[in-house]
Amino acid sequence: MNDPREVIRRPIVTEKSMRGTTINKYTFEVDGGSTKPVIRTAVEQLFSVHVTKVNVIRIHGRQRRRGQHRYMEAGYRKAIVTLASGDKIDMEKLT
Repeated sequence: MNDPREVIRRPIVTEKSMRGTTINKYTFEVDGGSTKPVIRTAVEQLFSVHVTKVNVIRIHGRQRRRGQHRYMEAGYRKAIVTLASGDKIDMEKLT
């Protein structure tokens, strides 16, 4: 996984995650097998910023129904990345 675009899949743009941008916390969906140091270097390479902290959360898939059939949604892994003061990522250009 040398390519940072394989590690960072997409930014998560919700009301709750956008509240974190005021305190330099940005949320991304990441690859399931990537570690915190790999996520840190991927964000630093893609956006030219300095990362101070990385928190990783595993989101489990939910059970859904369509008529009488039940199936499991796929889960994913998300990372909350804290940037150094003064650094910023423009989320409007990413989506």
